[in-house]
Amino acid sequence: MNDHVTISLVQLFEMFPDGESARKYLESRLWPQGVRCPECKHSERITVRKGGYYRCNPCQLDFTIRTGTIFERSHVPLHKWIYAMYLLVTARKGISSLQLAKELGVTQKSAWFMLHRLREAIGKDLEKLRGEVEIDETFVGGLESNKHASQKQNLGRGAVGKTAVLGMRERGGRTKAMPIESVNLPDIHTAIHRHVAIGSTLYTDEHPAYNNLAGLFFKQGRVNHSANEYVRGAASTNSIESVWAVFKRGLKGVYHQTSKKHLKRYVNEFVFRLNAGNVKRHTLERLNSFIDAVVGTRITYEGLTA
Repeated sequence: MNDHVTISLVQLFEMFPDGESARKYLESRLWPQGVRCPECKHSERITVRKGGYYRCNPCQLDFTIRTGTIFERSHVPLHKWIYAMYLLVTARKGISSLQLAKELGVTQKSAWFMLHRLREAIGKDLEKLRGEVEIDETFVGGLESNKHASQKQNLGRGAVGKTAVLGMRERGGRTKAMPIESVNLPDIHTAIHRHVAIGSTLYTDEHPAYNNLAGLFFKQGRVNHSANEYVRGAASTNSIESVWAVFKRGLKGVYHQTSKKHLKRYVNEFVFRLNAGNVKRHTLERLNSFIDAVVGTRITYEGLTA
């Protein structure tokens, strides 16, 4: 790896000119100790066949590097999958399925499906945030005034018809975000306990859903936005609020609109770009973080469109 932070598209094409070069790289990355059966996990008594096919003699499974990953049953060549990962991690605000289809020479339907598979794969961050953590919520969705009469909820102003997304940003560290059913106290407290380590210090605004967090499990500092208070000592939510500004620009500028059903995957993509896909990391490191996430995740087109 050289001293430069980025890899150009030309360099990427030279690294992965075809499916065979991509297959060998994926095998070396996902099977660093040698070929391993994705079913029974055996790495011995594996018969090597032509074209990247293998037979696990203990369990009789025929498999490839695609088996048990987001690439399984995809007819898209592996080097195009790597190109898609590259474009997703290097595009500051994301890439639309229409644009990806043009870049890869595939149909928009295939590009759309690929993007959702990729977004699903990078949503498996189970490690809790810790230390000082800023927390805030935002709302995503079309304005009621822009909806057809049959879709309007007509329940008033504000967040009506929108989906709540809760965000948490570790100062000097990682970010987490996820859609939640509501911004009431039980839903928000459940999400915080699931994603933030006990003993952390939480910084929130005055929203009632953040009441009663300080005590046995967490410390808490709060600011009162309704009184135009944005900093109180160490307490502020400026960092997580800046995340929302970038997130919404990406949604509006690239994807234009997102359905509640698929919102979690778009959030996954955005959060990955802030964390493992951060531009401060070498492009190959970001790409490898993406590749490491592809195992154990598979969604079907039928499941996405049902």
